[in-house]
Amino acid sequence: MTTQQAHTRQTTPAEAQPVLSVEALRTSFRVDGAWKPVVRDISFTIAPAETVAIVGESGSGKSVTSLSIMRLLQPDTSRIEGRVMLGGRDLLSLPEPEMRKVRGNDVAMIFQEPMTSLNPLFTIGDQISEAILCHTAMSKADARAETVRILEKVRIPSAASRFDEYPHRFSGGMRQRVMIAMALATKPKLLIADEPTTALDVTIQGQILDLIRMLQDEEVTSVLFITHDMGVVAEIADRTVVMYRGEQVETGRTTDIFHRGQHPYTRALLSAVPVLGAMQAYRRPLRFPMVDPATGLSDVPVEVADTVIASGEPILQVRNLTKRFDIHTGLLGKVSGRVHAVENVSFDLRAGETLSLVGESGCGKSTTGRAILRLIEPSSGSVLVEGREVLTLPKRDLREMRKSVQMIFQDPFASLNPRMTVGAAIAEPYLEHRLGSSKEAKTMVADLLEKVGLTPDMASRYPHAFSGGQRQRISIARALALSPKIIVADESVSALDVSIKAQVINLMLDLQQSLNLAFLFISHDMAVVERVSHRVAVMYLGEIVEIGPRSAVFGNPQHAYTKKLMSAVPVPDPDRRRETPMAAAEELRSQIRPADYVPVQREFRVVSEGHLVAI
Repeated sequence: MTTQQAHTRQTTPAEAQPVLSVEALRTSFRVDGAWKPVVRDISFTIAPAETVAIVGESGSGKSVTSLSIMRLLQPDTSRIEGRVMLGGRDLLSLPEPEMRKVRGNDVAMIFQEPMTSLNPLFTIGDQISEAILCHTAMSKADARAETVRILEKVRIPSAASRFDEYPHRFSGGMRQRVMIAMALATKPKLLIADEPTTALDVTIQGQILDLIRMLQDEEVTSVLFITHDMGVVAEIADRTVVMYRGEQVETGRTTDIFHRGQHPYTRALLSAVPVLGAMQAYRRPLRFPMVDPATGLSDVPVEVADTVIASGEPILQVRNLTKRFDIHTGLLGKVSGRVHAVENVSFDLRAGETLSLVGESGCGKSTTGRAILRLIEPSSGSVLVEGREVLTLPKRDLREMRKSVQMIFQDPFASLNPRMTVGAAIAEPYLEHRLGSSKEAKTMVADLLEKVGLTPDMASRYPHAFSGGQRQRISIARALALSPKIIVADESVSALDVSIKAQVINLMLDLQQSLNLAFLFISHDMAVVERVSHRVAVMYLGEIVEIGPRSAVFGNPQHAYTKKLMSAVPVPDPDRRRETPMAAAEELRSQIRPADYVPVQREFRVVSEGHLVAI
């Protein structure tokens, strides 16, 4: 019997008493002296060992629903109505001291960002032990032994030796495992997982989902899984609740939701999910079909017109680009080793083309993008922009070069000044480079805002007044202010909801077509990369291990790491769930080498025209 079948058998009991029953849940916040409802009449149940997913975009109310169940909202500014039944008790009517006993004991929660949930001043072992000591009568020695056992259970390598390490010493995936260990330390009846895989690489995401599923089978724990990723829903959920603008618009078995979804918003969510392998019939990037969430009407996906200029010199030529970070030790700061972040990376990029750099966090792809713009200084190599060497340019000429090469960063809120209006932020590079007057800048800002799907009157607003997707559009508008020829998009859509992600990608494809832009698209999302790319380069431990046309790399992957990345992508079809778990947990191998280390020069084998793989 497969893991999948065992899981399905355990999580669909015929006549089980629900572990959790939510009835007519209504949550309101006090706004300007009045109560504004943000979650309205939500009802669902979770059976023993069952996984129920709440899915919807940011602002749909799914996280507020989970915080309402746990009663973690500010009591003076929020009001929760309805019933939340757990073990025969209504959690909403319990006194606060009793509710504190329920949290972490009967119900545990995993939050989206483990680094902000873990205390940086305490070791991970002490933080997990604290949860055990709070809810049990164990001694400190027994709690330590139990903590090590739980860390081993969530597949933390060398668990005993890592008990006394601090959160910053762990990767994102390992920190999320620590959060799961902490949540499961007291064997809760219900685990609430709020976007636990959103910021993780695809391979780490697959391992976390396998881990939750395995622990659920062993401990017979029920799971409430909150996400906007329909691929994750298909992979893990038995039943699904779809939320839209604070309301529950559809509920049912996950297979029924995916294959026979009735509500227009459900169909809109599903249509915006990139499916790995769906591009086999297309030679060029493909726009996402956009579905009106109110009507369910969809446009036709359009293959982007060919804008790649094949003749002449590439607009960007990178040769043997290398970046190493020195590690200093001792009183005299002697170099004891180096982090080989980027090693001998070479590629070309033509006008109108999208080349995607893909790989896990730590593989060197973002460092490559920053080194090209000299936001960090490369150790060696060559970067030619329109035939001109970038790495030897003096500061004045470098500033001029950056008019041709612009960058879109992952977090638009962090890259926009909260004290500047978005109009001022977009106009700033235009005015700094003295490309026109203030009046001309105002006209340019209005034009760019319309170009990215916003309105000119929004120029007077501040970044906090916009959604994540709108802020990313503003970042794109700012990048276009200098009329660049190359845009480095560093994880520019990875944190966006699925439908917002589709809109931003369509915008980028439209701009590429109209302005003949060249994109260096940096991402860990293989399904999105397949959708937008002309060519793909796979990075591993600072090196490109496979590069070629998108159809060749995805249709005939040769390197073991490329195959691993592709196999980890969740398929948005509950009938095609992975039956075998991902490989055992492993962190990306260290790129720290001795100071005198000489790297091996990679040789490449030609698979087909333009398709190369490292030997």
